[in-house]
Amino acid sequence: MKTKLSLIAIAATLMSAASLALTPTGKNFNDTGNILARSKQHTNIEYDIMVQRATQAAIYYMPAVAQVDFIKATKRAGGDYGTVNYVTKPFGSDKGFLTANDTTAYAWGSISTNKGAMVVEVPPMTYKIDYFGSFISAWHVPMIDVGSKGADEGKGGKYLFLPPKYDGKYGTATALEAKGYIIVPNMDGHDASYSFRPTLLNGATHVDAGKHAKGVKVYSLAEAIEGDIEPTQYMDLTNEPYDCLPYYNMTFIEDINDVVQNNPVREKDRAVYSMLQSIGIKKGKEFNPTPSQKKAALEGLELAYSYMQKRFTTEGQTVAPLWVKDGNKLSEWSFWNFGEQAQMGFPFEYGEEVLVDKRAASYFYVTFLPSKLGGATFYLTGLRDSDGNLLNGNDTYKLNVPADVPAKDFWSAIVYNMETKNFNRGVDRVGASTKDLDKMVKNADDSVDVYYAPNLDEVPKGFEANWVTTKSATDAKDWFFLFRLYRPETKEWFKTWMLNDVENISK
Repeated sequence: MKTKLSLIAIAATLMSAASLALTPTGKNFNDTGNILARSKQHTNIEYDIMVQRATQAAIYYMPAVAQVDFIKATKRAGGDYGTVNYVTKPFGSDKGFLTANDTTAYAWGSISTNKGAMVVEVPPMTYKIDYFGSFISAWHVPMIDVGSKGADEGKGGKYLFLPPKYDGKYGTATALEAKGYIIVPNMDGHDASYSFRPTLLNGATHVDAGKHAKGVKVYSLAEAIEGDIEPTQYMDLTNEPYDCLPYYNMTFIEDINDVVQNNPVREKDRAVYSMLQSIGIKKGKEFNPTPSQKKAALEGLELAYSYMQKRFTTEGQTVAPLWVKDGNKLSEWSFWNFGEQAQMGFPFEYGEEVLVDKRAASYFYVTFLPSKLGGATFYLTGLRDSDGNLLNGNDTYKLNVPADVPAKDFWSAIVYNMETKNFNRGVDRVGASTKDLDKMVKNADDSVDVYYAPNLDEVPKGFEANWVTTKSATDAKDWFFLFRLYRPETKEWFKTWMLNDVENISK
């Protein structure tokens, strides 16, 4: 009898739980508003669906597009997978990178495990150079960090990339790790890229950083096991143009196709991948879209760009106010609104959800996030002036930088083009920094006023170092700031110090 009662109770509980999961229906639940007649107003259904799917695909594939563009840019420059790119002076306006800095001589490159496991050998920290950087997956997820703050702890290491379906030909991951390899985790595609930012020590120069880059070696695991390692190809791009920006034209759709062709379709991506066929993308097939597919893809891409741009400039979305008291803004400066993703290693997943919008909005303007946020650099985003208006390319602005910026190394304030999220093109100088102070005119309190103007025709004599142009060689005029603090003095520096707002002085 007790058993029967228990079964009845369990059944009742299950029925109750099931009913709780159902949305209550009203008395007009079967009223469709004459859906058949209304549906006839849609006359170009296939095209409209293509546009919708292109929009969602562009948003979904944004991080992967930003990654594959590194590979394609290297190929355009004469390199390939496995090439180590480097420079011996910081980037200038001839380099196309999403919000890169103009103070670092980077080393970067890409690899593919399409033909088997690969090794990237990172040199040890020296008296002059330490690396700070990460390896990212085909989907731009940071997999592992390098250097003194990374997995090799400054000792250097052989980072091993095993393909998603590694067959164990050269031993298990555990056995290979025992041989001294650092196994790169979460390798769920074939493509991977890296960017290493050299920290200059003990009077080191950017030329020293370039020499250090030649300590990076790339080879296959097969070569290492068989003892016949081919020399690594290095490419000095110091004086060469290099452009890995995503462009929101047909090349963006081609980038999505390249991601699909070069990497396995992950389980979590299958639904979105299936929609790509509407715009001519199918794994194993040549990408040859019809004129109608091209038109729909570009229309959908425009909407995707508009959506990501809207999130970028809407307060509290991609960026959020840093200085707030009792719910009120104290400043127009913002910080990158990653939330819990920074502590999780930027997977842009939470529970059962892939954070598609947040992920796209982030990689819309940044690249190479670290797997572990160490606080080596803090980024303030400046989108608005002291009156709350978005910065524009027609007016002149003044930024007062106090003498007591809480940065152990230095600060920099760089202008980025609003359309491309890159340096303005065709300019001699993209920003100002501590390194310019010896040339700048200072105020009585040792602060400096930095002026940002569309042209520098009327700069007062002697103040040239205090002025930066916001003009671009392209038609795009609007811009924004990133104010970087390199090695903040404390983790809570922002509780005792605040940067002045940018003032529009054209009013």
